[in-house]
Amino acid sequence: MKQQTLIPDSGFTDHQSPNSNPKDGLNGGKVTDLGNGSDVVYLPRFLTPEKSWEYLHYLNKHIPWTRPTIRVFGKPCVQPRDVCYIASEGLKELSYSGYKPDAHSWDDFPPLKEILDEVHKAFPGSHFNSLLLNRYNSGNDYVGWHADDEKLYGDNPEIASISFGCERDFLLKKRSYKKSQGEVEGEPPSKRLKKNNGVEQYSFNLKHGSLLLMRGNTQRDWLHSVPKRLKAGSTRVNLTFRCCSLFLRLRGRVLSETYVDLGVM
Repeated sequence: MKQQTLIPDSGFTDHQSPNSNPKDGLNGGKVTDLGNGSDVVYLPRFLTPEKSWEYLHYLNKHIPWTRPTIRVFGKPCVQPRDVCYIASEGLKELSYSGYKPDAHSWDDFPPLKEILDEVHKAFPGSHFNSLLLNRYNSGNDYVGWHADDEKLYGDNPEIASISFGCERDFLLKKRSYKKSQGEVEGEPPSKRLKKNNGVEQYSFNLKHGSLLLMRGNTQRDWLHSVPKRLKAGSTRVNLTFRCCSLFLRLRGRVLSETYVDLGVM
């Protein structure tokens, strides 16, 4: 399994976030070229430890977490982590594995807007307008192999992922289209890894206050997962910022559907 490579002059180390360590800034950012127009940017010190702990306490206390029932191979099962969904007004409805989460407003959670502003500063030109939050309460919570390739995200979506709390492994593996039907949300990553020896894979250890950005063709050509880790004894909260499509309506009639830059206004 390959590890990410360090590129000191990656072009993502000039931004100095107000929440970043003034000594480090975003130095040490790692860019992994996955080939064929896919890459991953990893910033292990995106937020300072102080701000990261502050956000983690807020997220645990104020986010309306739920653990929904989803469908895997047509059978209901409890999703193995807590979730919450935030979205700007006018976006298409999110749906995955038979579950449609209620969309909460950004205005109800000001710290999330603060974090989003920092992401936009770090990556000029990005315009995220929705956020799926995940909470892993122990090492038994996980997310199976999948890609964030829902149609509402458009072609070549960017996904910015910020982690708080317990460090967890984040795995990427090259998508096998012949076996893609077997790659589902509910299947633990450990089982898939044993069946896919020889498949190109990468591993990242996502640290407290880190940011990982997937972009280009990553969602088309790669799958990712956070596997079970029995030694992970504390909570991890993960924020995944996305850009969804917008319905433009007039007198109740859909005029057009386009992928636009909304922000959180």
